[in-house]
Amino acid sequence: MRIVIFVAIVLLLTQVVKAQTKYYDINIFINNGEFAKADRKLDSLIMSKTISEKEHLELEFQKERMDRIRLDFRKSEKDILDYVKKYFPDVTREDLKKWEDGGTLEYKIIDGTKFYFNRAASNLFLLNKEAKAQMEKVDGKKRDDLDLFLEKYLSDVVEKSREQNTPFVKPERMRLNYKLVVEADVVPDGEIIRCWLPFPREKGERQKDVKLISINNEDFIISPSDISHSTIYTEQVAKKGKPTEFKLSVEFTGVNEYYYLNPKSAVEYKTNSDEYIKYTSERTPHIIFTERVKEISEKIVGDEKNPILIAKKIYKWINDNIPWAGAREYSTIENISDYCLSTMHGDCGIKTLTFITLARYNGIPARWESGLMLHPNKWNLHDWGEVYFEGIGWVPVDQSFGLNNVEDESTQWFFLGGNDAYHMIVNDDFSKPLYPSKIFTRSETVDFQRGEVEWRGGNLYFDKWDYFIDVEYLDE
Repeated sequence: MRIVIFVAIVLLLTQVVKAQTKYYDINIFINNGEFAKADRKLDSLIMSKTISEKEHLELEFQKERMDRIRLDFRKSEKDILDYVKKYFPDVTREDLKKWEDGGTLEYKIIDGTKFYFNRAASNLFLLNKEAKAQMEKVDGKKRDDLDLFLEKYLSDVVEKSREQNTPFVKPERMRLNYKLVVEADVVPDGEIIRCWLPFPREKGERQKDVKLISINNEDFIISPSDISHSTIYTEQVAKKGKPTEFKLSVEFTGVNEYYYLNPKSAVEYKTNSDEYIKYTSERTPHIIFTERVKEISEKIVGDEKNPILIAKKIYKWINDNIPWAGAREYSTIENISDYCLSTMHGDCGIKTLTFITLARYNGIPARWESGLMLHPNKWNLHDWGEVYFEGIGWVPVDQSFGLNNVEDESTQWFFLGGNDAYHMIVNDDFSKPLYPSKIFTRSETVDFQRGEVEWRGGNLYFDKWDYFIDVEYLDE
């Protein structure tokens, strides 16, 4: 099949989608959950001939963004009560109200009706201390299998790094088998479906020897190395009554990376370099030095000047104060780092952007990295970052994994200065263009992990397809 690259005026739409319009009343309607009113106002503007094509597309996305929020908030009060009753048999509406007011049960009022976030009930038992204790009382306290695996594995990594006097140790050869399946008949018969799948990127000693094994189409495009989102692009023709599958098999070698960060080795930054300026600057909409950032930074950092100690203070504060919780789609959040500091919870990407924002505000260069976590029997999407120290260079930082529950200090702090071989790198930045260019706004406007799909009629959002991960460990 011949690859078809569509060219359209819709390429005017920028990759960084604005969460606010220039219309005050529309913004108020959306922020207040009056989506029906916002829809009517947006429809009126879209049908008028007084706006540009670019603004037309931006306003269309505001309608789509509300639809995405509706998909994220679909649970009823009964759904929450049914879930919670396993642990609190006598739960009442007053209990729900108490948890809502405390910020541990997430909901939205949309057009006058209360809808709970799809993961609000499970998040409650991660965020609320009373609920978490009750769950442990009923289910028993369990150690996570990944935590148990990492305690032993990372200790070995640290030991080998010291013995061999190198940050790169214990290579792991893996084969990723990835499949994306578009539901039957969401695209008309005979139409071309365009698909971008995640592809491991070469990164020096950290990730190397990437080899495509197979893909279920003889025509494909692998993105150039200077593209921030590493993809393999391919197309399929939709067939009536049948799902459309995109299948990929790729091998790569991941290598553990570990740096012991000694505060005594801190060197003064060269603050006039282009790289320093770039990675200590604000970047709208998700890395902004708000008053909240400044106030929290003052509490965390105080008078500390040593960049390694500042990074450790930020890392530990987030570890201790921002618990992990399932998150809404990033495209629906106006400012991710501010959302985190206002709700005091977040998933891996939210916590990463919060660390990056606080680090940059304190003059420490920090940047995004993400992809997949492929630990044995624990596969998932994952985000982390990197931080720069003069005299050392860029080192990994995984804020979401946090401090390990071990006695050895180096292993305890492993993920500030280290990362394991099972973090498969796909992206070295966020909200950048795909290659080839995507015509319509991405389903994930910040990250790229699950893939992206569209046809000439528009973007295919996550509710129209699913993805499947399988990993083979070739060194075993």
